[in-house]
Amino acid sequence: MEDLRIGVVGLGLRANLALAAHRPGRGAVVTALCDSDPAALKAQAGRFEAEFLTDDHRRLVERDDLDAVLVLTPDDTHESVAIDFLEAGKAVYLEKPLAISVEGCDRVLRAARRTGTRLYVGHNMRHMGVVRLMRDIVQRGDIGEPKTVWVRHFVSYGGDYYYKDWHADRARTTGLLLQKAAHDLDVIHWLAGGYTSRVNAFGDLMLYGDLPRREPGTPRPEGWLREFDWPPARRTGLHHVVDVEDVSVMNMRLDNGVIAAYQQCHFTPDYVRNYTVIGTEGRLENFGDRPGDTVKVWNTGPTDYRPDADVTYRVPDAQGGHGGADTAIVTEWLRFVREGGATDTSPVAARMSVAAGYMATMSLRDGGMPFDVPPLDADLAAYFDRGQVE
Repeated sequence: MEDLRIGVVGLGLRANLALAAHRPGRGAVVTALCDSDPAALKAQAGRFEAEFLTDDHRRLVERDDLDAVLVLTPDDTHESVAIDFLEAGKAVYLEKPLAISVEGCDRVLRAARRTGTRLYVGHNMRHMGVVRLMRDIVQRGDIGEPKTVWVRHFVSYGGDYYYKDWHADRARTTGLLLQKAAHDLDVIHWLAGGYTSRVNAFGDLMLYGDLPRREPGTPRPEGWLREFDWPPARRTGLHHVVDVEDVSVMNMRLDNGVIAAYQQCHFTPDYVRNYTVIGTEGRLENFGDRPGDTVKVWNTGPTDYRPDADVTYRVPDAQGGHGGADTAIVTEWLRFVREGGATDTSPVAARMSVAAGYMATMSLRDGGMPFDVPPLDADLAAYFDRGQVE
């Protein structure tokens, strides 16, 4: 089996996905790299067998010696860069979110169908051990039919990861109910078996809006992802544009009747996602999301709270980044590039998570006004549901 020849665009925080795809002699090899930052290109080049380096992704588009491309660029570039590669006939792995607007998502999906080029969107949480464990519990019927899902997302490092670079600028992300929550909204949809049809939300820039910012063009602080300040109000060196909410609360009605809620805060002392799924015969809740943490199920009652639950499951061990999900999702993508067929991730699901987050952001910036989520064209959805075949 010859190695697939892989190009990579964007060598920032998600470059670990490129490393997961670099498997010389085992099915895939990274042969070309692109980044607008010469320092990033130089720093990463030695980790791959890449003889071609460039600061312009269009030079990769022109090459006829690439089978597929990992697009790991900032969110506001996803739409245009992905379409360029799709139109050149190169299979695309597009790191989430699919785009930063509903219309942008639909343009990418239409380009993939028009060209017949394989598109894969990197919602790696579908490959996380804790999510797959919760999904298995729900699918077995251990809590009956899901009726409501609640998610709380505590983001202790938010001030550093999201407010010291481009993530803080709504022109480049829309907002963190899209950029950060897209993963969780996708998981809510996956667990509940439906897509959000109506949303409302509230949110505010409560803490980071008044902290010291850098001048435009000033580099990020040295050690910005290695040294952290506490309490959060001591942080300095924020991006020169900070206009995305650091607290948000979102309510959803799904198209199958499930009601869900999502909450996000970017100045908590700890980092964790907490899921609760309640069905007609019980509920599940995760206590941590890393290997060795637990998911508990209560499905007898009624009783007072029982901390030991009825069944306790251990989140399975994993190897690799993001709880083992990065290696698993890249493996699925490489198989999809070669063979096509069904995948656990879905471009339609990726679009629907963006649509939910986008409309929730519109709601919170309009005083909590409820908004309907625009449906995806049924014929286009069917194309992707068939595994991207006509």
